[in-house]
Amino acid sequence: MPVLDDQLTTTFAALADPIRRAILARLTRGEATVGQLAEPFDVSLPAISKHVKVLQKAGLIEQTRRAQWRSCRLRPEPLRDVVSWMALYRDFLGDSVERLDQYLSDLQNGETP
Repeated sequence: MPVLDDQLTTTFAALADPIRRAILARLTRGEATVGQLAEPFDVSLPAISKHVKVLQKAGLIEQTRRAQWRSCRLRPEPLRDVVSWMALYRDFLGDSVERLDQYLSDLQNGETP
């Protein structure tokens, strides 16, 4: 099965790494420099810079430059696309949970499902 090179695929690939997810979580509180983003991690600054580049390529963050400082900030659009995609499965997941709940209820009541 070929891998699709679309925005959603790129976004999910970027979100697959826990450090990148933590960087995004930090940026929900406001802009930060790469150095500030690196503080909680026991990895090198170049490694954090690589994570930032992956997030930039996915469109999840953007960098701004003020004098010699570069700040990163969250871009919500790709995350909205993920939420929209997941909404397609909301009914299915809801039905599955309801069916499981009914099955467990039947078992508790001694009924044969």
